[in-house]
Amino acid sequence: MNLDEFLYNLHFDTDKARPLDFEVDWEDAPLPFKLYRGLPVIPFSAEVPLTLVKREAPVKPDLHEIGHFLWYVFGLTQFSQSVPESDFPESVFSPMQSYRRFVPSGGALYPNELYIYLKLEDFSPGIYHYDVSHHRLVLLRKGNFDSYIAQALGNRCDTSACFGTVFVSTMFWKNFYKYHNFSYRLQGQDTGVLIGQMVEVAKRFGYESGVYFQFLDRAINHLLGVLEQEESVYAVIPLSIESGITWFGKCNDEDRMVTAIEMCRELPAIQHDHYVQSRRAIEYPMLIKMNEASMLESVQSFRQIEGEKEFVSEGHAVNLPHVKPLTYDLASVCQKRFSPGMNFVLGNVSQTQLATLLQEVSASFAYRNDLDEEYTYPQSRVSLNCCLYNVEGIPAGAYHYDNASHTLRQVRLGDQRFWLQKGMYMENVNLFQVPLCFHVSGAKDHLIPTLGYRGYRIQQMEAGMLVQHLLLTATAIGMGGHPLLGFDSNTSDEIYQMGPLGKTSLIQIPVGPHRISSRLEGGLHS
Repeated sequence: MNLDEFLYNLHFDTDKARPLDFEVDWEDAPLPFKLYRGLPVIPFSAEVPLTLVKREAPVKPDLHEIGHFLWYVFGLTQFSQSVPESDFPESVFSPMQSYRRFVPSGGALYPNELYIYLKLEDFSPGIYHYDVSHHRLVLLRKGNFDSYIAQALGNRCDTSACFGTVFVSTMFWKNFYKYHNFSYRLQGQDTGVLIGQMVEVAKRFGYESGVYFQFLDRAINHLLGVLEQEESVYAVIPLSIESGITWFGKCNDEDRMVTAIEMCRELPAIQHDHYVQSRRAIEYPMLIKMNEASMLESVQSFRQIEGEKEFVSEGHAVNLPHVKPLTYDLASVCQKRFSPGMNFVLGNVSQTQLATLLQEVSASFAYRNDLDEEYTYPQSRVSLNCCLYNVEGIPAGAYHYDNASHTLRQVRLGDQRFWLQKGMYMENVNLFQVPLCFHVSGAKDHLIPTLGYRGYRIQQMEAGMLVQHLLLTATAIGMGGHPLLGFDSNTSDEIYQMGPLGKTSLIQIPVGPHRISSRLEGGLHS
């Protein structure tokens, strides 16, 4: 199978993304977190702050605060026990037990890992792994790596002015064992959801951040000591408390000549023992092939890409009310957020609620990144469409959201819930109980003509980031959202008439009122 066919199947022929005879070996499942063994560790306190509001002024971080930051980004936050929804007596099923985090993940498998390069006072600078199972740091490589990381980013970032740099990686096996090749699509969007959470948490801590999708992969993986056959870094995010630093400087001719192979020779290789639990991991050649095809070997490969101008439909425009910026306690919202599943309850949605949701998501998605660096008013590479039902003063139908004018552009009138439900591959959400169903859309070519195969995973990450902003805002206004990839994108593309536009639906998110599910939960903090 070639790579183009592989990506086509992930979106438009998903049955081919997973062999028909594939059976999940539940008894040999990997852990949802990576465990290093025999290395120095630095424990964090479990006494995390129970509120998160934006600071008036930045404060120089210490190790104690970094622990709080990482916990809110990706720490283990809850132990949950629930019984599957079914017509059978509950005694037929064993309770499902899981450790949850504040971000959603396909199947709650969390394929990502976090690494962080830290430079703090009275603290040994170096490369650390965030061990979520013990809420601690594990030292992988000691030393100052400002110059090395800056070089791997094309010397576009003033890393000497940053107190830390976060590396978000993906471990392929952690969800391949369940979803087979379809896991590649999940891994990109799971990474984006995590980045979206990190950007929001960083704001509350007063940190400046920049997201780098382009870097010398092998140089960064070499720095962390990860094996590229099982794990690879997808994004690099420097953190600073200085607002005026250089984030995306120009590469000079000397920078452009740097290659990943040359950089790997600058540092000795490291390989640490780690535990994943599985004993019979099967091979995933297409994921490795896609990862290798996406790698950047030299700084000359770095690109900027201007987002497409928003398509303005000729359909009737619904002007949404302008609302005040929403303020909320992020900690409280994170604790309340969950995916309702079959627990949506159809209710009325006011125009103010819908306007707040769309305005906040649009505003929060404007983030600092290395694809937009040259553009003063960058256009988003992903956009929002929605099917509405039971919204005050707005006819049921399919709409495109024009964020520039804060209007809904009518695409198709009428209740679309029947077609959306028919397009579901699994009946894990009753869309007839959902007033708002959003679809994040993007270029059907997945940015490949400009960014190569790396463009696919960047598009999935940006879609995931938008999803997380949508989920947080929905929770803040008293609703719930449930991200779904088990849907027929051809159906939603037809509803929104996206074929002529060269766009497609990347993910579906039902949003609306819901009831609390029957489950036993316990918080994992002091």
